[in-house]
Amino acid sequence: MNIRRTATTRRAMTAVAITTGLVFTVAGCGGGDGDGDKAEKSATSTSSSGQGKGGGGKDGSEQTPETDQVLAEVKGEENITLTVTSAVRDAGGFVTVSGKVTNNGGRFWAAANWRGEERELNKNGSSVAGANLIDNVGKKKYLVLRDTEGRCLCTKFTGGVKPSQTADWFAQFPAPPEGTDKVTFQVGSMPPAPIEISQGE
Repeated sequence: MNIRRTATTRRAMTAVAITTGLVFTVAGCGGGDGDGDKAEKSATSTSSSGQGKGGGGKDGSEQTPETDQVLAEVKGEENITLTVTSAVRDAGGFVTVSGKVTNNGGRFWAAANWRGEERELNKNGSSVAGANLIDNVGKKKYLVLRDTEGRCLCTKFTGGVKPSQTADWFAQFPAPPEGTDKVTFQVGSMPPAPIEISQGE
């Protein structure tokens, strides 16, 4: 009897030990999966965050900046390239024309021929004061606007433009009649540049 009871007791204890071991094993596996998911989610989140910052920054730095729209480009005197990038009609009754000028020559360029022949405009020095807009249909020429002291509403090339250098410029003119959108921009001895006026906001 004692032997049977002892054997039975041992079997029961063995079964309890195995059951307990299985329970701990299952619990351990479950906890391990949860932690693994958290770690995996954390790694994914970190990776996404890294792509958002580092990756995005890299992509951003490699993106080429938007280039200006070119309405017209002409080449002429002293290896100068004149580019018109904007011609906008404003509600105030004037047109603002702007662009870039590049000195492709080997000498300093002072824009002496661009300031015009009017004595009153000579006080502007190196500038776009001598530019004009020509309405070929209406047969009218529009000169650069000026203030009450005779200074042009335009760019003054202070110090001129050095070789291989590009400078921005603008000039304001009286606006042609509504419906007249195609005009010709001309300055100095540069070739005429046909441009189209757009409507400002």
